[in-house]
Amino acid sequence: MLDTESTMRAISPAAWGGPEVLREVTLARPAPGPTEILVRVHAAGVNPIDWKTRATGGFGMHGEPPVLGYDVSGVVEAVGPGVTLHRPGDEVFGMPEFPRQAGGYAEYVTGPARHFVPKPAVLGHVEAAALPLAGLTAWQSLVETAGLVSGQRVLIHAAAGGVGHLAVQIAAARGAHVIGTAREEKHALLRGLGAHELVDYTRQDFAEVLGNQDVDVVLDSIGGDYGHRSLRVLRDGGTLLTLPSPDEVPVPDGGVPRGIRTGFTLVEPDSTGMRALASLAADGRLRPVVETVLPLERAADAHRLGETGRTRGKIVLTVADV
Repeated sequence: MLDTESTMRAISPAAWGGPEVLREVTLARPAPGPTEILVRVHAAGVNPIDWKTRATGGFGMHGEPPVLGYDVSGVVEAVGPGVTLHRPGDEVFGMPEFPRQAGGYAEYVTGPARHFVPKPAVLGHVEAAALPLAGLTAWQSLVETAGLVSGQRVLIHAAAGGVGHLAVQIAAARGAHVIGTAREEKHALLRGLGAHELVDYTRQDFAEVLGNQDVDVVLDSIGGDYGHRSLRVLRDGGTLLTLPSPDEVPVPDGGVPRGIRTGFTLVEPDSTGMRALASLAADGRLRPVVETVLPLERAADAHRLGETGRTRGKIVLTVADV
């Protein structure tokens, strides 16, 4: 039998299916290999890809049994050979291994040292765990792919969601004019985060409201017909970035002559982007909104809540004392 010094609690699906398949298991504690660190997880972020993976198996799963979760914030417990960036006792956060599962729903995680960066002192572990995957998705989409600059107009769909509320703040920090779609009850929150215009998609068609083709960038985390409708509001030479899947990328009717770029973006681990997010947070220009915090053993409840699609910001699991 494994002793408690060499084991850890983790959450693993007994099979692929609904939230009820998630259960707590006891696993061997991992050890860091060369260029890796071992992190004692204090908090783990919950993302839509987690429940999509739980339902179907998804991609990037490994280990037996598999452990869900990408976003983590915690304290370095040990370092592997060759690591110079971090030391035991350092507070770090990151999204290691993506799209390979990091196994964040656990008491300990190993990953490449350069997939973690120092946690800003202004963020607690719960807030920090809410930031990596959604924040990097927004940063890589808006800043690195679309090249968003000051004065441009950006439309962010599902603006109060996990990616959306961070995208609003990143765009505002870059001096863009930020337009968001969200239910009216979320508008006050979004204005406080830097949004300039808001459309209640339950009452108005955003394409009718904004139909003058003067939007520079659209970030679509919804898919379906949102992509095609978004083409109507883009200026010539504008950019439409789709997040749900490559199958959701619209083929623009007449989009090529107008110079519209469309594409699917998938987030990647990136210490440069993570440090940019940490800097924005330290400067007070980026703060993750965490609507619900639950203990690790209630991961199934976190998934049930997330699947409603009504969450403002993020859901986070606490693993150690935070």
